[in-house]
Amino acid sequence: MERPMRLGIAGLGTVGASLARLLADKRDVYGMRAGRPLEVAAVSARDRTRDRGVDLSGATWFDDPVALARDGEIDVFVELVGGADGAAFESVKAALNRGLPVVTANKALLAHHGLQLARLAHKRGAPIFFEAAAAGGIPIIKTMREALRGNTVERVYGILNGTCNYMLTRMEREGIAFDACLADAQRLGYAEADPTFDIGGFDAAHKLALLTSLAFGCEIDLDAIFIEGISTVTNADIEAAAELGYRIKLLAVAQRTDSGIEQRVHPTMIPAHSALAQVDGVTNAVAVDTDLLGSVLLVGPGAGGNATASAVLSDVIDAAQGIRMPAFGLEPSKLAPYRRARMRAHEGGYYIRLSVLDRVGAFASIARRMAENDISLESIVQRKPESGRAAETVPVILITHETTEAAVRRALDAVSRDGHLSGEPRMIRIEALD
Repeated sequence: MERPMRLGIAGLGTVGASLARLLADKRDVYGMRAGRPLEVAAVSARDRTRDRGVDLSGATWFDDPVALARDGEIDVFVELVGGADGAAFESVKAALNRGLPVVTANKALLAHHGLQLARLAHKRGAPIFFEAAAAGGIPIIKTMREALRGNTVERVYGILNGTCNYMLTRMEREGIAFDACLADAQRLGYAEADPTFDIGGFDAAHKLALLTSLAFGCEIDLDAIFIEGISTVTNADIEAAAELGYRIKLLAVAQRTDSGIEQRVHPTMIPAHSALAQVDGVTNAVAVDTDLLGSVLLVGPGAGGNATASAVLSDVIDAAQGIRMPAFGLEPSKLAPYRRARMRAHEGGYYIRLSVLDRVGAFASIARRMAENDISLESIVQRKPESGRAAETVPVILITHETTEAAVRRALDAVSRDGHLSGEPRMIRIEALD
């Protein structure tokens, strides 16, 4: 019988515990698929006494993940600690320096240090697997890195954060205000006590940074991503979107343009009839636009113990079978330097919500400022005042034809300076998805 592949698992939270249970419950199945038995030989966790629903008495315990990576008698290091720096970063470096394959679900770590770790992995001949780091259980990494190698990718985009998608879905279906919906998401465990990482768009941005590198064969540049969260989306925006034939989703988009690569995460209006608009709740979805296959859409659970453990297991089996592939599809030295697209050069339609002071000349001024910036308006809708708004203001919604973000912002800055608005203008991009 072939010697078991000994796993060292750092982090026994939801995903780590699920992984250990699956390996115990389906030992023979996974051993057959891997071509050799898989054994949890060592673990690291903060609390040794916690019941995780699996017997780990046969594994060597380490209080420090770095010590596990450096000294554990293991063949593969599985990092599920989380966080961009600290123990996660140091333990992965220690494992790679030993020449051990690393499996991680840590998008923050890779978004911040992926290129450095890829270089170290290449130098030591030790692969990094990270299927679980983007879109949970959806096999998007293997799809882009392996199955689509014969294609040229023009755009990758999708719904990459389940918390935001859950909240926007409930706000639309039930008319729940943002704050109440967030409280429910926290109570149900879909949002953290400090939800900024999710609702601020940062989680989606980390995942997008990885997908961008795979899509375009370039170095990771997290700082180049325009990030806007969902905290400013109101029920009025969602209702207006529905009336206009759209749904609002937090969309992550990376695309090739004439001036470079554009990366952005922001609330987006997408056609209600599109496939992506049907993705609700905590579900994630990723679409890849290619030259040969057209558009490929993958939909599935973006988080959760078993869903994420499924992706981790896939990587562990690859490691057991001796699969070796550059982390981002190309050797680190062959990844192109990231070339950022011109700021605010994105072209498309825009939804604009204004709270306009009800006085003579206000509407004429708005129309003039739009015309000065070559912005053609598809529609202008005056709505009933929102609850709690002063009677002297009128909610106005503008839908533009295709234009640039820079032009819209110049026009809105001019309208604000004219003194006809109460509060800040609100703008949401419209994606045609055709």
